[in-house]
Amino acid sequence: MKVEVIGQQIPQQEIDAYIARAKEVYPNKIINKMTITPDGDFVDLKYEFADIPFDRVRRITGYLVGSLDRFNNGKRAEVEDRVTHGVQ
Repeated sequence: MKVEVIGQQIPQQEIDAYIARAKEVYPNKIINKMTITPDGDFVDLKYEFADIPFDRVRRITGYLVGSLDRFNNGKRAEVEDRVTHGVQ
C-alpha cells in the first residue's frame, strides 16, 4: 500500500495506526493508496481501492451462467439457435 502524507509531518507510529485501522474497517478490500492530510486536531483520510474482478452472469436457456464451458452439446445448440431481441 502506498501512503502519502500531505502537509505537516506525523510520526510513523501514527501512520501505522491509520493503516491498521483501514485494514480493520475494510477487511475485504485491497487498498492501493492512502492519503493522510493532517489539519490541526483533525486528519482527513482518503483511500484508493483496487478494482474488484467480477464475472458477468446472464440468463441463457433458463439458467444463470457466467460462461458456456459447462454446457453440454444440447445446451450449446440451444444457445446457437436462440434469437436475440436487441434494441435497434
